Amino acid sequence: MIRIYLSKLLGERKLTQNDLAQMTGIRPTTIGEIYHEIVQRINIDYIDKICEALGCTIADLMEYVPKSHASHDSPDSAHTKTESQHHR
Repeated sequence: MIRIYLSKLLGERKLTQNDLAQMTGIRPTTIGEIYHEIVQRINIDYIDKICEALGCTIADLMEYVPKSHASHDSPDSAHTKTESQHHR
């Protein structure tokens, strides 16, 4: 899974989602979806504009976390693990 750290970056810079929308020209709704990590896909131009506006790198903005690591954070991870062992 991909983790997006936009909320952290905006917080560190004391910027709002609306500030970023104005700085980048990206619709506030789209910024909100990225901020809350509910976006399904992100236009590469948006990544470029966000990194430029915040003075950050792609690695600062997002990170790939293997599903095996991500599942430890999931409340359903125990159920999923038990279920997958059962199907072996």
